[in-house]
Amino acid sequence: MGIPGKSGKISEEIELKGHIIDSMILPRILDAIMDMEGDFEILRLDVGKTKTSESYARIHVEGVPELFDELERLGALLPKKEIATLPAPKDKVLPDGFYSTTNHPTSVYRNGEWRNVEELEMDCVIIIPDDDNCKENSNRAICKRQGLVKKGERIVTGLDGIKIDAPQRSRKPQDMFGFMSSDVSPEKPVNAYIMDLAAEMKKIKDNNGFIIHVIGTAIAHTGADKALAELVKRGYVQAIFTGNGFATMDIEKQFFGTTLGMDEKTGRVLRRGYKSHLVAINNIWKSGGIKKAVEDGTLKSGVLYECVKKSIPFVIGGSLRDDGPLPDTITDVMEAQDEMRKYAQKADMCMIYASMLHGIATGNMLPSRVKTVAIDINPYVVTRLQDRGTTQALGMVTDPAVLLPQLVLELEKLEE
Repeated sequence: MGIPGKSGKISEEIELKGHIIDSMILPRILDAIMDMEGDFEILRLDVGKTKTSESYARIHVEGVPELFDELERLGALLPKKEIATLPAPKDKVLPDGFYSTTNHPTSVYRNGEWRNVEELEMDCVIIIPDDDNCKENSNRAICKRQGLVKKGERIVTGLDGIKIDAPQRSRKPQDMFGFMSSDVSPEKPVNAYIMDLAAEMKKIKDNNGFIIHVIGTAIAHTGADKALAELVKRGYVQAIFTGNGFATMDIEKQFFGTTLGMDEKTGRVLRRGYKSHLVAINNIWKSGGIKKAVEDGTLKSGVLYECVKKSIPFVIGGSLRDDGPLPDTITDVMEAQDEMRKYAQKADMCMIYASMLHGIATGNMLPSRVKTVAIDINPYVVTRLQDRGTTQALGMVTDPAVLLPQLVLELEKLEE
């Protein structure tokens, strides 16, 4: 970074590369400069003349240090310089000026080379492993959440030597995952989206890809769990993230045909049915866990049953309102996060159904390369996910209980 002058402003040349015009990267950069009272001069602008050619811009910018932080986040390439690091003064304490990550592909410039940051997610820091203690890691850069930082670890600080590859809009009109191309609206052609979604899921499955499903309790209440179980059986689920609520309802339903005492056939709450979910939890505790309940014949169907039969991992994260909870529920939320992280980095796609808290938590862990779909009948939930930083998410405002069975039917057609 340049040296601040008497006015406290910095002068630097930045570069922009790629589809910077149709992805709105260039306009966003210029808006940021003007909004933060900076000054700029476009030194060079080469506009791609075909749909496949990229554009390039070099811009001289003058402004406060915070402006360059924002430009880097938007995808500007700052001058190539070696990264700076400082040691963590204590466990879980970061040095002043630490760099906070985005979920976009990030590289750091060290020892004359660009190195990709591993295990990337937003709102974390970048750790440079100690060369002296681990020679094979001498050029690695690893993303880490603050709570796992140890005293003395080298933390990347400032903006020098950091490069972000911001996602760009797809130039294919049929690409439902075109970055920044879709506003959240209930007036979207849902049926067409379902067909496109099925085709994308089939492609990922055929390439041995990894699809995470994030599940809210409404999936059990509305009967969409049967379609979800079918997706597990057909190989379109590689991991499930959910809460104690859905997991308990999924199990209660197999024992009593109810969710929180509500009969799945009539919709009526049965007399003393409120006790059923506690009996379900107790039965799983008797077996010693969900997997053991499947093995001993206590649990004979359901989404989690199919996961056990298919050896599909599921992470059940607890909350303050949980009854029981189930023996498989991880009650320490940070432990639950770290268990989810084991699978988040493997993901090619993430499907989020009727789950705001688990959905946002998962979205915050996913690199922006992951095709993410948020499906909820409430547009606020979908918008909230995108506002919290998961800008690559495609929002579908519709009832997941209607969408999931249709999705299964489309996948059946593709498999014929």
